[in-house]
Parts: sequence; structure tokens; C-alpha cells
Amino acid sequence: MARAGLTTELLVQAGAELADEVGFEQVTVSAVARRFGVKVASLYSHLKSSHDLKTRIALLALEEMADRAAEALAGRAGKDALVAFADVYRDYAHQHPGRYAAAQLRLDTETAMASAGPRHAQMTRAILRGYDLAEPDQTHAVRLLGSVFHGYVSLELGGGFDHSAPDTQETWARTMDALDALLRNWPARMP
Repeated sequence: MARAGLTTELLVQAGAELADEVGFEQVTVSAVARRFGVKVASLYSHLKSSHDLKTRIALLALEEMADRAAEALAGRAGKDALVAFADVYRDYAHQHPGRYAAAQLRLDTETAMASAGPRHAQMTRAILRGYDLAEPDQTHAVRLLGSVFHGYVSLELGGGFDHSAPDTQETWARTMDALDALLRNWPARMP
């Protein structure tokens, strides 16, 4: 029987908050149960397992980032859109490091296709239309942008840039300049 007041959404939200506080890898059904002062068994009417909880947190994070990105992209094009989109990911990672880590969770194909993940790809492709990239170059560029955004943010969050100048914001801005220049001058495919 479900405990009064507990819902799947409430438990997932608590798990997401816990991920931001202690790290995504530390999130378990047991940890969420402790947060509510209940026995683990009382949560199993809402969650199947810790993996189910983590998957739901990943889906929440993908949805939150997609919503933020859609709002940031409204009325923007070209470099302005590229920077706004990239800033959403970086800002989200800094504000919600555990959720950002959750968004990297490998999902099964069916779950991934039903998630907000395809919205992220669609928004990236919308930005790239402003750079006049056709397939397969568009797919290559989607992968490049995702790799740069995630790589930079991961290194930054992990302290990889803490011990050197210039400031990471300056490097981020220069990275956006370089990506914009690359996208405007995408290399022709070599035979």
C-alpha cells in the first residue's frame, strides 16, 4: 500500500535534490526513504528500484534542460542561438550538478526516444539550419557541439580549470566564438 502523501513525482523530485546535494551516484531508494523518514518498502509501490529512480531523475533533468533551452532559443538565430543554447547546459550543470550527471545516464532505446532527448537534438538541428549544414554534416555538428558542451562543463565542474588563468567564463566565450567560426566555415567532406 502506498504511503499517504508520497507520490512518484515527489520521490523523483527528492531524488533529484539529493543528487544535487551528494552526487547522482549516491542516490538510492534507501537514501530517499531516509529523507522522508519512511521504510524503504513503503516506496516500492512508487518505484521499482534504485535504477528506476535514477532513470526517472534522468528523464526529469532532460525535460528541465529542454524546457530551459526552448525558452532561451525563442527568437534567436545564428551565434546568438548557439551561445544561448550552450549557456543553458553550462548554467544547468552548475546549478544542478547531480541532475546534470543524471542526464548523462544511458537509457534504453525506447525510454530515450520517449524522453526529452529528441527535443535536444531537434533544437540543436534548428540552430544548425542557421549555418546551412546538410546531412551528414548536420549530425557530425550535433555530435561535436554535444561533445564540446559536455566536455567543457565536465572539466570545469571537476576542477580541471581551477589552477590557471584566464577565467573560465572568458574561455567559454572564446570557445563559443570558435564554434561559431567553425560552423560558418564547415569543412567540405574529403573524398
